[in-house]
Amino acid sequence: MFSKEAIDYGTQVLLKTICEREELGERVLDLGCGYGPVGVVLKKIYPTKAFEMIDVNPRAVQLAKENICRNQLEADVHVSNIYEDLHQESYSDIITNPPIRAGKAVIYTMFEEAYQHLEVGGKLWVVIRKQQGAPSAVKKIKDVFGNCEIIKRDSGYYILEAIK
Repeated sequence: MFSKEAIDYGTQVLLKTICEREELGERVLDLGCGYGPVGVVLKKIYPTKAFEMIDVNPRAVQLAKENICRNQLEADVHVSNIYEDLHQESYSDIITNPPIRAGKAVIYTMFEEAYQHLEVGGKLWVVIRKQQGAPSAVKKIKDVFGNCEIIKRDSGYYILEAIK
């Protein structure tokens, strides 16, 4: 399980950036939610938004469910291999700290398929380290979406935003 002891710095930068921009839509997908830090924090800040949190790892999903309950929040948290078992047709926002160790093929599939699961005007938010492939991620996302902006750089972490 990635960063199980505390919220990793990249996720902190991602959360801070999203909150500073105050641009979250109505239906949010936390893609690769892990134990749930992104979904839990954002649901607390945006309680009226609908959150779906997915991860391929059943143990991570169980921990995310526990964290949602512990914080007295409501979210749809379940196992899904990337986009295979979604409960909504489209989302206003897809947020991910992609699993770098899963490899480029998995991460690029996450980017490619995000486009078809976003509503028009919807946003893909990604945090990725420069040394873990941020420049190639930007290129890939631009190829898929036709745009990709680096909206924040902080200690080697890039926050990327692409709009459908």
